[in-house]
Amino acid sequence: MSAQKKRNFQIEAFKHRVVVDPKYAEKTWTILEHAIKEIYNHNASGLSFEELYRNAYNMVLHKFGEKLYSGLVRTMTYHLMEISKSIEAAQGELFLEELNRKWAEHNKALQMIRDILMYMDRTFIPSTHKTPVHELGLNLWRDVVIHSSKTQSRLLDTLLELVLQERNGDVINRGLMRNIIKMLMDLGSYVYQEDFEKHFLEVSADFYRCESQEFIESCDCGNYLKKAERRLNEEMERVSHYLDAKSEAKITSVVEKEMIESHMNRLVHMESSGLVNMLVDDKYEDLGRMYNLFRRVQNGLVIVRDVMTSYIRDTGKHLVTDPERLRDPVDFVQRLLDMKDKYDKIISLAFNNDKTFQNALNSSFEYFINLNARSPEFISLFVDDKLRKGLRGVSEEDVEVVLDKVMMLFRYLQEKDVFEKYYKQHLAKRLLSGKTVSDDAERSLIVKLKTECGYQFTSKLEGMFTDMKTSQDTMHGFYTAVGPQLGDSPTLTVQVLTTGSWPTQPSVTCNLPAEIMWVCEKFRSYYLGTHTGRRLSWQTNMGTADLKTTFGKGQKHELNVSTYQMCVLMLFNNADRLTYKEIEQATEIPATDLKRCLQSLACVKGKNVLRKEPMSKDIVEDDTFFFNDKFTSKFFKVKIGTVVAQRESEPENLETRQRVEEDRKPQIEAAIVRIMKSRRVLDHNNIVAEVTKQLQARFLPNPVVIKKRIESLIEREFLERDKTDRKLYRYLA
Repeated sequence: MSAQKKRNFQIEAFKHRVVVDPKYAEKTWTILEHAIKEIYNHNASGLSFEELYRNAYNMVLHKFGEKLYSGLVRTMTYHLMEISKSIEAAQGELFLEELNRKWAEHNKALQMIRDILMYMDRTFIPSTHKTPVHELGLNLWRDVVIHSSKTQSRLLDTLLELVLQERNGDVINRGLMRNIIKMLMDLGSYVYQEDFEKHFLEVSADFYRCESQEFIESCDCGNYLKKAERRLNEEMERVSHYLDAKSEAKITSVVEKEMIESHMNRLVHMESSGLVNMLVDDKYEDLGRMYNLFRRVQNGLVIVRDVMTSYIRDTGKHLVTDPERLRDPVDFVQRLLDMKDKYDKIISLAFNNDKTFQNALNSSFEYFINLNARSPEFISLFVDDKLRKGLRGVSEEDVEVVLDKVMMLFRYLQEKDVFEKYYKQHLAKRLLSGKTVSDDAERSLIVKLKTECGYQFTSKLEGMFTDMKTSQDTMHGFYTAVGPQLGDSPTLTVQVLTTGSWPTQPSVTCNLPAEIMWVCEKFRSYYLGTHTGRRLSWQTNMGTADLKTTFGKGQKHELNVSTYQMCVLMLFNNADRLTYKEIEQATEIPATDLKRCLQSLACVKGKNVLRKEPMSKDIVEDDTFFFNDKFTSKFFKVKIGTVVAQRESEPENLETRQRVEEDRKPQIEAAIVRIMKSRRVLDHNNIVAEVTKQLQARFLPNPVVIKKRIESLIEREFLERDKTDRKLYRYLA
C-alpha cells in the first residue's frame, strides 16, 4: 500500500480591510454611560443588557478598555457624590436609614454594572492589574460617601450613641445597626476597625470604668458580680446581634479589665460580703459567679484560691488547737469531716471541680491536721466510736461512706504509724469485748488501709482476726476433750492471742477466784498438751465476765463486768463489808485499775451494785464498801461500764509517743542501709532527703533522729565516713 502525500492546512485572515468608525469608541461609551446613569436612576427595566454587554465586549476587543475603565470610574464617582449629598442632608434618625437605603441601591446598581462589564472584568482588568468592578464600586463608596468630611464623624457618633442608648436600657433598631456595621465590614475589616471598632472599644472602656466605680461604692460583692455578669452577657449578645464576631474577644476583654481585674482584691476582701462571707454562708451561686468571672482574667483564680486557702487554714488551725474541742475526740473528728464536706461541696457546685482548688483544700487539711499531735489518736477514737455503736443499723453503703471519709483524713496524717499504734489498741479492745458493730466493716477498713499503705501496715491487724477465729476452734476442742470433767464449774471462754500481733500489754498479775483459777489451769494443761513449745500468760486486764447475782428480796440479775470487777464482786460472797486496803490485798489489782473498777461499781447511778462509805465520786484508800442489797434495775442483764477506749492522759500519751519513737529507729536504719547499699557513697543531705522520701508514707522522720541512726550504723560498722570529706558516707559490705 502506497503512502499518501501529507497536506498542510492553514487558516488565513480576510483579504478585505475592516474599516472602524473613528468615533466608534466615543459613541459606544456614550451608550454605556447613559445605561449606567439609568441604572443609578432606577430606570434599568428599559435597557437591553445583551446589547450593552456586546458594546462593552467590542470596546475591550478593539483596545478601548482603558477608555471604558476610566469612564466607569468618572461616572460612578459623580453619582456617588450626588448620593453623598443626599445622605448628608438627612436629619436625625433618618441619617442611618438614608445611608442604609442608598447602600442597598448602590450594591444593586453595582451588580448590574458588573454584569454589563463582565468581559472587561475577566480580561482587561487582570492584564492591566486594575481594581475589579465590584471592588472598585466598594472603594469609591468608602472614599466618596463614608469618608466624606461630613459623614465620617457623624456616622461614628451616631453608632456610638445608639450603643450607649442600648446600654442604658433603651430599645434601638438592631436590624438597621446590623446593616450599617455589615456595610463597614464589606468595605474591608480595616474600615470596620478604624472607623468604628477602635473608637467603640475606647468609649466602652471609659463607660465601664465609671460604671464599675459607681457599683463598687454602692453594691455588696454578690450584687456587684451579678451586674458585672449581666454587662458581660449584654456585650456578647450585642456582638451576636450586630457586631463582627471577632469583636467579641476584644469587648469582653474591656469589660473584664474594667469591671473585674481592676477591682479583684477589693471584691474578694469586701467587708461582710466578700469571699470569706460567701464561704461561711455557703453562697454557691455567688461563689460560682465569682469563679466564672475571675477565671476570665489573669491571676483571678489565684487570688480566689489564696484567700480561700488562707481562711481554711486559719479556721482549721483554730479547730485543731481549741482546748474545748480536744475534750471530745469524736466531735473533733466529726467537725473536721463536716468542714471537708462543706468545702468539697463548694468546689463541686461553685468551682467546677477545679483540680487546683481541690489540691489547695487537701494541702490546707494536711497542714492543720498535723498541727495537733493527737490527731492520729483522735481519728482512731472516732473509728472506734463508729465501729462500736455509731454505725449500728446503718446500711452497708453508708458504712462505706463513713470509712472512706476516715481514710481521707488518714491520708492527710504525716504520722500514720502513730495512728496504727492506737488503731491496733482500739481494735483489740473491740474484738476482745465483742463490741464491734460488724466484722465486715472492720475488714473493709483494714482492706482500705492495706490498699493505702501496703501489706506491712496491716499484717498484724489481720493476724488479730486470725487469732479470734483460731480461738473459737480451740475452745470447741477444749470443751469436747475436757467438758465432762468440768461439771458445774464456771464456763470459760479463752481468746489465745499471738504476742507479736496484738498490742503489747504489761503482764499484770491478778488473783482470780479459786473456782475460776481451777478452770483456767484445766485449759492451760489442755492447750500446752496440744501445742508444744508455747507459753501462756493470762491478760486478766483485757477480759470480761457474766455474773449471776441475787439481791435483797430475791431479785436476780445477770451482771456483765470486767475480769477485775468480777474479782472484786466475788469477794462479797464471803464478806458483807470490805475496806479498800482489804480488796487491794485480796485481788492484787494495780491501784489505778482498782480505783477505776470500784468507781464504776459503787459511784455510777443505776449501776451501783456496791455502796461506799463515805459517799463521794472519788475512791480513796480509807473507803469501805458494802454489797448493795437494795440495788434494782428494770433490766435483767445489767452492763457495768467496762472502760471503753478513751483519750489518753498526758503521761500515757507521752509513753505511747516514746514507744512509737523506738519503733521508728529500726525502720529509719533499714531505709539508710537500703539507700547506701544501692548508692555505695552518698553525702549527708542526700541521705536525709532519700530517707524522708522513702518513709513519708508512714511518718515524717526527724533529720536529727536520722543523724543519730547514721552515727549508730557507723559504730556498728555498716557505714564509714569518708577520710577527706566528713559529710560523705560509704557503705561497708
